[in-house]
Amino acid sequence: MVDRLLGRAHPDGQPENPNAVVWAHVQQARNLKRPHTLELLKVMADEFVELHGDRLFGDDSAIVAGLARIAGRRIVVIGFQKGQDTEENIRRNFGLPHPEGYRKAMRVMDLAERFAMPVLTFVDVQGAFPGAAAEERGIAEAIAQSVGLMTRLRTPIVVVITGEGGSGGALGLAVGDVVLALENSIYSVISPEGCAAILWRSSEQSQAAAVAMKVTAGEQHELGIVDMVIPEPGEGAHTDPAETARRIRDVVIEHLDALGRLPVDELVEARFKRYRAYGPYTVAERPTAPPERLGLADRLRGLLPARPSMPPFPGTRRPGPSGREEV
Repeated sequence: MVDRLLGRAHPDGQPENPNAVVWAHVQQARNLKRPHTLELLKVMADEFVELHGDRLFGDDSAIVAGLARIAGRRIVVIGFQKGQDTEENIRRNFGLPHPEGYRKAMRVMDLAERFAMPVLTFVDVQGAFPGAAAEERGIAEAIAQSVGLMTRLRTPIVVVITGEGGSGGALGLAVGDVVLALENSIYSVISPEGCAAILWRSSEQSQAAAVAMKVTAGEQHELGIVDMVIPEPGEGAHTDPAETARRIRDVVIEHLDALGRLPVDELVEARFKRYRAYGPYTVAERPTAPPERLGLADRLRGLLPARPSMPPFPGTRRPGPSGREEV
């Protein structure tokens, strides 16, 4: 199944349509049965205490945050949470966070820094909630504040993209020293449907948009956005959530040990430089245009003396300077 998704093999020996291959990745990342934050913590954590509320407005159940103990280490865990059925999806707003969700996450991040605990985030969200209520309560400001806080947080941060990492909603919890991704996850600045609606004015081009944006975990790893791709068991993470959680735990512990050996100042500086280096470009100087060749009439006109201007007729006034010349 994984080989087919990645286009490494085909029954008749012919390469698969890249649109179909990438779109299969998108569908795998959006599978409702994929494990989310709480399901992963049941296997990964020896203990987990969830914290609620942002101390400003309320509690957002689309983002869970709390204190956990994993392999004897005290860490702070924050992640997006979707429902396993319709009732839970409604309660969790289908995993689309409000501003208070990001503010709750920032409150818990401050605790992590205060008590010198590393931060582990799980990212699986199509985007922040786009409704009027979120706009009224400052969703853009909340995401920007969360991104800014994570760039300067003086404690190690490990990010794991478990499903769909979409738009600024994902980036609000995805700024870390190490970014990991499950094999069938995707990561992009906008959803393929949103990109197709902007560029082609039609959702029918979503597959082409997904290919153009290089959304798959493998492509993101080649671009340097993702540090490591974690293989999924069997036909995907949804077929064996427990094994998926164990694989994530082993990799996370390894990276937390490595990050814990770095001085805090060096850690924060490297994280800031990492994100400042994304999207580099070079400004090229405009080439100097060659001098224009004069025609025969222009060359002859330059050899003749300039004719004096005619004086104004009696009773007339010279035109005054324009407004620009006066200024």
